[in-house]
Amino acid sequence: MSIKQIAAVLTGFLVCAAVHSAPLTSQQQAAKERGITLYNQNKDPEYELRIAAEAGDKEAQYYLAEDLRRTSRYTTTEAHKWYTAAAEQGDLYAMRRLSSMQSDLCIAMGNCPNGLKRPEDWHQKLLATATPLAEKGDGEAMYLLYHATNDLEWLEKSAAAGYAHSQFWLALKYTQGDKFFLFPWEKDAAIESLLRQSAEGGDPKGTTRYYGVLHKKGDLEGARYWLKKGAETGHTVSFSNYALFLSDPNNPLELPINLVESYGLMSLLLELDGGGDMLPFAKDELPRIAAQMTPEQIQQAKAFANEWKNTHPPLSYFPEKLGF
Repeated sequence: MSIKQIAAVLTGFLVCAAVHSAPLTSQQQAAKERGITLYNQNKDPEYELRIAAEAGDKEAQYYLAEDLRRTSRYTTTEAHKWYTAAAEQGDLYAMRRLSSMQSDLCIAMGNCPNGLKRPEDWHQKLLATATPLAEKGDGEAMYLLYHATNDLEWLEKSAAAGYAHSQFWLALKYTQGDKFFLFPWEKDAAIESLLRQSAEGGDPKGTTRYYGVLHKKGDLEGARYWLKKGAETGHTVSFSNYALFLSDPNNPLELPINLVESYGLMSLLLELDGGGDMLPFAKDELPRIAAQMTPEQIQQAKAFANEWKNTHPPLSYFPEKLGF
């Protein structure tokens, strides 16, 4: 048996050892949720994700593989193992990642892992798995089929099925000119409608983009409403804007000043110390806000921040789950 064949067998053995899933314990589930939160905050989630991945959870396996790939900037042997473990359990995102290995940086580096299936095999597996789900109305499966085929019709079907993130994506595609509209106002109306649906469906990015559309139109009441909704999702863009505007008397949405809430929310951005631009932004703004407050107000702001954190989702940059 050649070294290549031995490597393939070992890869298959490792995958089989990790693929079988059982219900997570409460501790494992907590580790998984914490790991995904850390991943979405550009922090190191490996320890927490590994707990759930080794317990057989396919979503944790996928996120662990993404983290390993993102850290190394190419698909390592271990990342490939976890993608395969997740894909063998039916994870469509993992199938999509494995099907696109031909564009991975490891190709140029000449060190791609040797799997038992080729990228073409995973592409066919993805189509065979996702298509029946899509035919039953699964909008997320349609979204994955769009990424697998680059057929805009799948994205339109997904949006029509009510999948909020596809509604956001389709609005972006229309904005980029991926569909012809006879009149410009038809295009604008279609984009606004999609973003409204996405926001109403709770998609953080769709909510943030819809707030921007309403602001541009001069609908300040609507923009104020959706900016706060976006902040409540934890999306860093809406959240940081909302926190800033509450302390700016010249804010473009004419929000009433509330220094206590502004300081409290801004202080929560200090938790985003794993990367991105939120930490330096908060460090710059907090002294400015504090200079306008009494010590009692600052204590109130800290209490407000604690209450918000306990009653809202964690802050997140919301990177695309199907990362690039």
